[in-house]
Amino acid sequence: MKIYSKKELNEYTQSLTYDDISLIPTQVSRVKSRKDPSTQTTFLGLKLQLPILSSPMDTVTGLEMAKELTRLGCLGILNRFDSSLEILLQGKNGKGVRAVSIGLSTDMKIVEQLVEKNLIICIDTANANNKEVLKKCEQIKKKFETKIIIGNIAHGGTLQQLEDSGADAVRVGIGSGSVCTTSIQTGIGIGQVSSLLNVYFHREAKKLKIKIIADGGIKSPGDVAKAIALGADVVMLGRMLSGTRETPGEVIKYKGQLWKKYRGSASFGVKMRNEFIEGEETMVAYKGAVQNVIDAISDGLRSSMSYMNCININELRNADTFAVLSNSSYLERLPKI
Repeated sequence: MKIYSKKELNEYTQSLTYDDISLIPTQVSRVKSRKDPSTQTTFLGLKLQLPILSSPMDTVTGLEMAKELTRLGCLGILNRFDSSLEILLQGKNGKGVRAVSIGLSTDMKIVEQLVEKNLIICIDTANANNKEVLKKCEQIKKKFETKIIIGNIAHGGTLQQLEDSGADAVRVGIGSGSVCTTSIQTGIGIGQVSSLLNVYFHREAKKLKIKIIADGGIKSPGDVAKAIALGADVVMLGRMLSGTRETPGEVIKYKGQLWKKYRGSASFGVKMRNEFIEGEETMVAYKGAVQNVIDAISDGLRSSMSYMNCININELRNADTFAVLSNSSYLERLPKI
């Protein structure tokens, strides 16, 4: 069996997803217990207890989710689609909100109010490789001192231009979200592993400072560990956080089961008009408190770090031993009960 480095994975001839690879421990670990590794990291000036961001989707991150994630040492990015932003601007119930999404049409006066609240700004678009996105980023940076996240990209070829426009972090992943139909509708996208590696090596080659957010394709704590090991600074979650108590929306009872709504930002339910749709809508089982999900991610990530002989997140980010799995290898790893 061949063990691959990041560089070799990047040169692999096929587009890879998280299900196509596995981390391979090749050292005797000095980590006694999974309680020992530190998952702390710093992202855009914020100290996080876990390298986790929530997606700015209207069925994932409202004020309650943002505040709870802050309490749990993560970062929630408030969505721009419902009344959350208006409530925040009115100064009501806003304590603990640290990042917020905006659109290209968001007025600069609103941006100024958000900057005054010392919030990270996320320009929430499907395609960061667009002159209007870069123009908006440049306008904000010229006028205000604030950190800006833009997205999304699938390839690192434009990374220098993104950083030059003032972007401090970029969301990597097109078409890999669980309710995203962009790849089907447009034919655009790369497997998330290959996408992350491409962006990572472009950043390394040009010695850029822009942070990498792995956005999409995350189904489990193990995928979080893989994303960090591939070079991501933080991981953005949508589906894993959906259905929890803190997500916006009511709990629905159907056929004896509790559910909550989950939909993509480009779905009809968000756009509410007859135009090109690149997102699906669905119901997910109610999961209870989001802390349960975050605790499970923390435990899984720490356990992975103990296998990989990593005391901290930086050591995991420098992990360089991967296997490429056959379909049978992937299936062998699934529970058989």
